[in-house]
Amino acid sequence: MKTTVLILAALFAISTQAQESKPQVPQISVTGEGKIKVIPDQALITVGFQNSGAVAKEVKALNDEVVDRVIKFLRKMGIPANDFKTNNVSLNKGYDYEKKKSNFQANQSLSIILKDLSKYDEVMMGLNDAGVNTINGVEFKSSKMEEYEREARKKAILDAKQKAADYVSVLGQKVGKALLITDNSQSYAPQPMYKGNRMAMTADSGVERETLAVGELEINTNVSVTFLLE
Repeated sequence: MKTTVLILAALFAISTQAQESKPQVPQISVTGEGKIKVIPDQALITVGFQNSGAVAKEVKALNDEVVDRVIKFLRKMGIPANDFKTNNVSLNKGYDYEKKKSNFQANQSLSIILKDLSKYDEVMMGLNDAGVNTINGVEFKSSKMEEYEREARKKAILDAKQKAADYVSVLGQKVGKALLITDNSQSYAPQPMYKGNRMAMTADSGVERETLAVGELEINTNVSVTFLLE
């Protein structure tokens, strides 16, 4: 029994020594970054409205009237039905302790994809006239986001390869095949700055005003790459 244990221990020691003596594969690990700046051509507008009253049925009816006006207005603006949708609908009962009576509040929110930013001001004014009284947010997007993301990924790999080449050039070596690629990109929703969500013209002066600054979207891709060295 002791002899068997000694033999196994010897074999394990030989195997370990062989692994330790195995020559390391020359390689280099670097990170690469790809950036693409894009001018947005779409906007995701989220709006809402609410009505309150003593009778639930009447409050809901008020909200239904607003929905009807909003949908008719969006159709009039040439916005396809699949580019707007209801996000949330609620009808809540509350209690006014000062007046000592119950009341009801109906809330509804909608999101609209606006594919023609030149209509932004007209759409916002029309929504206000239809009964929308809350603008929850405006997020700018690009209709070619997937295409730009692919371009950013390619730039990130090229950046990593160039970095590796810069490092090993002074050693008289060359960059070989990629052994491992890891995508370190973070999911995010880029939101350029914008100003204004009201009318393009004031009712009293009739002077045109710039109310929208879409800025730029910056698409970022980050990768880690391990290259074989030749």
